[in-house]
Parts: sequence; C-alpha cells; structure tokens
Amino acid sequence: MDAIDVALIRTDGVSVAEPVAAAGYPLDEETRRLLRRAIEEARSLTDRHARPGILNAAEEAVTAVHVHAVKTFLADLPARCAEIDVIGFHGQTVLHRPEKRLTVQLGNGAVLAGKTGIPVVWDMRAADVAAGGQGAPLVPVYHRILSRRVPLRPVAFVNIGGISNVTWVDEGGWMLAFDCGPGNALLDDWCLRHAGLSHDEDGHLAAAGRECADILAGWLASPFFTMPPPKSLDRGDFTSAAVEGLSLEDGAATLTRLTARAIARAREWFPQPARLWVITGGGRRNRHLMTLLAEELDAPVVPAEAVHLNGDMMEAECWACLAVRSLKGLPITFPETTGVTAPCTGGRLSLPGPIREKGT
Repeated sequence: MDAIDVALIRTDGVSVAEPVAAAGYPLDEETRRLLRRAIEEARSLTDRHARPGILNAAEEAVTAVHVHAVKTFLADLPARCAEIDVIGFHGQTVLHRPEKRLTVQLGNGAVLAGKTGIPVVWDMRAADVAAGGQGAPLVPVYHRILSRRVPLRPVAFVNIGGISNVTWVDEGGWMLAFDCGPGNALLDDWCLRHAGLSHDEDGHLAAAGRECADILAGWLASPFFTMPPPKSLDRGDFTSAAVEGLSLEDGAATLTRLTARAIARAREWFPQPARLWVITGGGRRNRHLMTLLAEELDAPVVPAEAVHLNGDMMEAECWACLAVRSLKGLPITFPETTGVTAPCTGGRLSLPGPIREKGT
C-alpha cells in the first residue's frame, strides 16, 4: 500500500519480455488510511462483488489513483512509446480466502479503460479461485520467462511484499510456486504502530534488537509451514500480537527473522536445491533482512538488480505480461503454481468507450 507501480514492456506473453519504461507513484496518507480501513471491513465479506460501507469509497479511490498514475506515466513517455495495446490492472487485494473460493481486489477496470482510452484486463485471480486454485501467486509464469536471463538454475525468485512468495524454476522451465509466509506487512505495521514509521529503514531497528526465540518457534509451528504447496496466505493469517510487550527493536528483530526463516523453509518443498536466490520487492532494500537471508540459505542470495532485472517493477511488468496472455487465451496459472486442476487463463477485458466488458 505504498505506491502504484507502472511498467511498460514489449511482450508476446510467451518468451519475449523487454522492459521499456517504469515509474512509481506514492499513495498519499489519506488513501493509505482508507485502504487500511477497507481491509478491516472486508473480513466479513461473503460476496466478492459486494462493496458495503467504506469498501465502495475505497474502490473508487483505488480506481482514481490508478487512472492518475497511468495518465501521468503516459504523458511522460516519448511519443514512440505511447501506443499501448493493453493495461494489466491488479487493483488492491483486501480479502483472500481461496478455501472459500473467495478473493476480492478493489479497482474498477471498466472505469480505468474508459478514462484512459486503453483496453484493460483485470480481476485476474478470480477464475483460478473459482476453479479451485489458490489464486496466488500469479507472477510465476513471468518468472519463468525471466529465468532465461539468469546464469544459474534451478533458481528461486522470491518476492518480498506484504506476503513473501517464491517461484522455483529448473533448467527445463518446470516451475513450482507458493506463498512462503509473512513478508513486510507485519514489520511495517509494527513500525507504524509503535514508532510512526512506514517501515524499518535498512533494518536499523531490527539490527539493534534481540530476537525472541520462543515467539519465533510459536509462529513457525503454524500448520501453514508443513502444508504442501501450492498454498497462499491472506494478509491477516499471521499477526504481530505475540510480540506486543517487546521493545520496538526486539519486536522488529523477531518479525524480520520470521520473514527470513519462513523463506528459508520454502526449500523443504523444492525438488532440487536452488543454486541462486533472486530477491525482488521492497524487502530486498532491507539490508538486515538480506543479511539474515544469506545466513539462512545455502546458496548465493542477490537482489534482482544483480542479474539485470528490476526488483521494484517486476510485478508491474508481470501484470502487463499476464494481460497479453489473457488476451491470447493462454494460461496464467498452473497446477504447480496455484493448485488449480488444469492450466487456467483468467481476467476480464474491459474496452474503452461506454462500459463494455468481455470475459477472457
């Protein structure tokens, strides 16, 4: 909930993915507060299309800030890059309960298409969840394309956002993917609640604290970690309640170690050890967390930039790639990535002009 990332790529959705331009647009604090309230209210939803109370205002706000981001991004592009074929729109996830075949992302793709004049593919998790899949992660098929540029395989791509997820890709392109555990969300919430900070800059707070081994052991005893993949998490599946009462630094240290150890436990499910770990997302900027990952893992750990990839924009690039795959009717999720029974395409296509929609 920090910013909207916009990325432009050239892609056929299969083997070609050439980044062209990218930019991030920070969310204002009022919008962040609105989204935090929406996540709380969404816990009671049983209908993924319902927008009671604050959820309607939150969806309008999410859509509006994306319209502004896309228009600003396009205005800054050179004329030769300004012809956009399709937008892949993620929106903001406020509830993810695949076991109930329920996933909710705020954001109206039809409005985005109408306001920008560009076709939009959106709501990409729903088809997979409806078919019995986890609906997450969706980035693995893009990781597989990128793995061709990586010098060592098998390779593990780890995205550390609010939740951490991993994609393991072998030499032949076979992949396995799943959510690992808490990413930045618990630590960020802890820093905001106890220090008024949006995050632990460079891991300074955690580096100054002492980890609580008993609390860590309690978290890591969760059945989630012994559940075979594919598997996914909702942001609220783990909480920081156990560290309440610790100092700011000790809580940060314990939460940061949880993120690192949860990622390390992903190795238990790999058919072969990863020869390289490529870290993407905001977590790779936390120097202390990267140090802990190097301690926990038995292979080189590098930020995405070390293999000439954009660790901030990989998911934005991915959604563009998924939009193209959706237009072509190609699968975006697989039994090995979400547990869906067969490769599954997904997404809703909204065209510019009067609100028109087409399922894909």
